[in-house]
Amino acid sequence: MKVRSSVFASFILIFEVIGIALFLRGFFPVPVKSSFSSKSKLSDLPAEPLTGSAPNSSRLPQPLFKRVVIMLVDALREDFVFGPNGRMYMPYTRHVVERGSSHSFVAKARPPTVTMPRIKALTTGSIPGFIDVVMNLNSPALLEDNLIWQAKTAGKRMVFYGDDTWVRLFPKHFMEYDGTTSFFVSDYTEVDNNVTRHLDSTLKRDDWDILILHYLGLDHIGHISGPYSSLIQPKLMEMDDILKKIHSALISKEVEGSLPYLLVLCGDHGMSETGSHGGSSEPEVSTPLVLISPAFKRKAGMEKPGVVEQVDLTPTLALGLGLPISQNSVGRVIQSVLEETSLRDQLRFLHLNGHQLSCLLKDSISDYEKEVGFEQFRVAEKAHGNWMKLYLEGNTSEVLTNVGKKVLRQYLEALAAMSAALSKQLGKYDMYSMIAGMVFVFQLLLVLLLAMPEALSGAAAVDLPILSALLSLPFYLLCLLLASVHVLVCTSAESSCYFCSLSWGLVFTAVAFSSAMFCILVSIATRRLPLGAKIHGKSPLRSSEVDWSLSEVDVLLLAGTVGHTLSLAASSFVEEEHQTWYFLLNTLCLTVFQDVCRKYFREKRGSGDDEEHILPSKDRHPSAHPKAEIFSEKWLALATPPFTLLCCRLLRSLNQTGVQWAHIPDVGHWLNSSEHKVVLSLLSAFCLVLIYFLVQRRCSWVSKVALALGLLGVYSYRAAVGNVLFPWHHSGQTMSKGTVEARFVYVFVLGILFSGTKDLLRSQIITADAKLKSRGLWEIYSGLVLLVSLLFRAHNLPVLCCCLLIQTLMAQFIWKKLHYDAAQTTIMHYWFGQAFFYFQGNSNNIATVDISVGFVGLESYIEAPAIFLTALSTYAGPLLWACHLVCYLSSERDRSPVAVGHGCYCLALLRSVPAAAYIVLVTVLRYHLFIWSVFSPKLLYESMHLLLTAGVCLFFITMEQSPSSSKVRSNRACLSISKCRTNYSCAAP
Repeated sequence: MKVRSSVFASFILIFEVIGIALFLRGFFPVPVKSSFSSKSKLSDLPAEPLTGSAPNSSRLPQPLFKRVVIMLVDALREDFVFGPNGRMYMPYTRHVVERGSSHSFVAKARPPTVTMPRIKALTTGSIPGFIDVVMNLNSPALLEDNLIWQAKTAGKRMVFYGDDTWVRLFPKHFMEYDGTTSFFVSDYTEVDNNVTRHLDSTLKRDDWDILILHYLGLDHIGHISGPYSSLIQPKLMEMDDILKKIHSALISKEVEGSLPYLLVLCGDHGMSETGSHGGSSEPEVSTPLVLISPAFKRKAGMEKPGVVEQVDLTPTLALGLGLPISQNSVGRVIQSVLEETSLRDQLRFLHLNGHQLSCLLKDSISDYEKEVGFEQFRVAEKAHGNWMKLYLEGNTSEVLTNVGKKVLRQYLEALAAMSAALSKQLGKYDMYSMIAGMVFVFQLLLVLLLAMPEALSGAAAVDLPILSALLSLPFYLLCLLLASVHVLVCTSAESSCYFCSLSWGLVFTAVAFSSAMFCILVSIATRRLPLGAKIHGKSPLRSSEVDWSLSEVDVLLLAGTVGHTLSLAASSFVEEEHQTWYFLLNTLCLTVFQDVCRKYFREKRGSGDDEEHILPSKDRHPSAHPKAEIFSEKWLALATPPFTLLCCRLLRSLNQTGVQWAHIPDVGHWLNSSEHKVVLSLLSAFCLVLIYFLVQRRCSWVSKVALALGLLGVYSYRAAVGNVLFPWHHSGQTMSKGTVEARFVYVFVLGILFSGTKDLLRSQIITADAKLKSRGLWEIYSGLVLLVSLLFRAHNLPVLCCCLLIQTLMAQFIWKKLHYDAAQTTIMHYWFGQAFFYFQGNSNNIATVDISVGFVGLESYIEAPAIFLTALSTYAGPLLWACHLVCYLSSERDRSPVAVGHGCYCLALLRSVPAAAYIVLVTVLRYHLFIWSVFSPKLLYESMHLLLTAGVCLFFITMEQSPSSSKVRSNRACLSISKCRTNYSCAAP
């Protein structure tokens, strides 16, 4: 059955999306939640255990605290308080930690370490899923059982000031609130002043029970300049003064005989070595938790902080305020907070926490009775009942105390085991749905790979043996086999899965489709083999229009792409993926250098070749000394691969990335230090000048002027924000936000893009001018370069400069002179783009995303431009190489047809890689806690980028093969098997 290439590709893409959707449905684990739709109530709490015939007491312990103040400092790392600089950064807090009535802990946050999931963890006690990171951009109301809802139901009066994420999560819960947007990271003063301005009046009042303060300035400073910035200490001292003010106000209002207050200092997450967050590195997940109250013993000296889970704060606050624990909480009460209460109250608190965890365990795990923690809790509960019997009988011996302490230890062990078992539910994936999606996708990818040569042939059609596959015996046998497997899995699985929950009609359709795809795959594969060609009565050479011979570059591109895909099966290779790209890029440069040497030294060129090089192309002026020109061209071509290697080696030292060595100081740290600002200024100026000369060559004179003024504005912006210096700039001058300078650059960016778009539209609509079209594309490209130079930090301008320089040299002396076809050029652009993604300092960890660039030139948070600028800066390397590919292939197509040849198989492999890599990666890494750090937006973008680059290559190839093109019809003979490479530039008659 003949199917047009476009229809074939569309169906493959649609079904591939369905397969990936099925896989993702199984990959994202179902959160651990209670099956009860209603929320916990005080009336639902269990009675106190008691052995014997006497009625059980439902007495609840008295609340521990009357008033609670939660001071949450966004991105507060534990070493800012407990580290060696803690006395300098936060002296009052450190004094309270060492000598005051307080308890200090290092609270471990679970990844993803992003604000909204952390707030949900602190209020519900549950562990949010990875999908909550996306929800962080637009937080919906939190409907599940949580501490804020329980407090409001109990009549607690709550006041909130700070990050408006709380207001979106808990609408109409606060008696009084003032929210501040958390995304405008350029502001680290007003965002905190807006919280502090309410403090004096609020602390004087007695009409509130819970006060929540969420300070954002420290997090914004981290995004702007990192954890070692000179702005960190003043901000931490400001937070320390605020804590002192709150503590003093609470002490002054303390009334003898009433319940004490509780002051909580905590962070929602930490801060990486680069100042960002979102991953699972130790500085990101370690946050300080300081509990201050006169109910605690005064310390005699500094004690090493204990380690607790961040979700443990939820049951601790709930029981401390006399509220029920949230149904979905997996935390356990912090035992040291209960030390000053009676032994009976301590056991009762632990019993309530254990009962809540055991109920959640019943709802989450089918064989909960086999869990060690559940059994330990039952034993402890029974022992608790025996102790209560002795206690109510009036036994006051030391034996009663020892038995009570033993029951206490049993409760603590049971709570730890049940909490750990519930936390492991994060790793419970729907494996059956994931495997079904994987098989589905891989079948489609293999069919696409084998059918691509036909799709790119002159007929632009694919011969799919659909009817023969549906009428074959293997098809029916496979249907029976897969149907029996499905029945077996669905009837024997202990837990329900998504694929089993589908109707039998949909399942049978999927089984039939998968069986048919397998039969089609086998049929196409046999036709491609020499044996299959003989069976069909064709010679192997005539069975396909594609040359199967591969050069060294082809082998490297194929092996490198496949090898990179296979390397993603190990988490270590994902964490340090940049090393793979650096190795592949270096190997590619050496292979290209070998091709250059072979071209100019080893191969004996005939007269035709000499004529090709001597005769100037139509875009160059005739040279009076063609021999000298060829000589200089030869040495420039020889110097290009070593120069590329040198640039790549220097760029590797500019930004340390990955996981294991990301903390090691690099050249970027050295340049950004205050004592080397002059060096950074000179380097930035040089790079901007070089960028201008590299980009302006193909632009109109108007765009050249705009580009020059725009690059001058880039330097002015960096000087305004304090990164670089003007000669007349004094170091003591205060920094500004550079809003005016950035908007000045935006004007020229829009002007250049408008000019390029105008030329491009004119070439397509008004006049068929190939030169005008090429100029329009290059002007759009130059506009993107100007925008990227504005967004890049000053020390990263050499990355952009080297990118443009390598593109220019490779296009002029390698891709064109060595006659690399469109598919080879496409994959090389993809390799360079991925390597430059890491040269920028990016990694597969979401914490390396520089959020501050999203607010260049903005005075307030505007969602659309902020997201666009952040994404553009993060993926500038791959994007620039993809845009250069479009411009280069377009200019080459206007000169001569681009050879297709054996590169079609490279293209087909390129198209098949992204989903395969994606499937393999997330399947294997589900066993690792590092999962969120590697499951970053970069992975999704990489798939889109591969589709874009492959689509561009396919577009230009099919344009050359279009039957409506007389040039292609006259050059069909040039695309034969034997002349695929040599006839790269076939002249039209």
